[in-house]
Amino acid sequence: MKRIVARAAFARTFSTVFAAATLTLAAACTPLQVVTHSVSPTEARVPVGQYTLDPHHWSVIFDVDHLKYSRFTMRFDRVNAQLDWNPGGLDKSHVDVTIDADSVDTNVPILDRLVKSDSMFDVARYPQMRFVSTRFERTGDAHGTLTGDLTIRGVTQPVTLDVTFNGFAPDPLTRQDTLGFSAEGRFSRAKFGLATWYPAVGDDVHVRIQAEFVRPPAG
Repeated sequence: MKRIVARAAFARTFSTVFAAATLTLAAACTPLQVVTHSVSPTEARVPVGQYTLDPHHWSVIFDVDHLKYSRFTMRFDRVNAQLDWNPGGLDKSHVDVTIDADSVDTNVPILDRLVKSDSMFDVARYPQMRFVSTRFERTGDAHGTLTGDLTIRGVTQPVTLDVTFNGFAPDPLTRQDTLGFSAEGRFSRAKFGLATWYPAVGDDVHVRIQAEFVRPPAG
């Protein structure tokens, strides 16, 4: 009986200590500046300079019609981008994006191989896709259309994206200046020589992008 009571007491003590340690760790990982963090939608507050794509906070997704049943989705797992933020904000800034075509991921291994083959992206000959911005037209505060040259499989065509500037602030954890954007647009894959499997696979490609750009703090 004494052993049972002792074990119960030990279990209660261990639970109390474990809970206290967990709370302490949580408090350390969630400082006040994280809890109260906010971003500014004012472009003029963004420091001028070069920003690179945060390697951990972005997504580039394509989706196309599949036999009229649904929009089939594919993502890219490796992307690099540089943002040159200039005085004047979105209107005067410039972005250069490189997508590793071999990183396409449809979640279907056999389809990944087909998309990477010379039937579609032909990644052996054209390992990269690239988007270079050429013009921005403002449609509202922190909103606008960004036009640029998109190159896929060696073919370059203009593509326009609807862009939203989500805001700026130093990241409370990394202390890096950070900007956030959302964008989406559409293009015809046939214009890039990618008409394979039409009409089973639609021609209209819908693009969705989420991106954070960062730079180290000054000094």
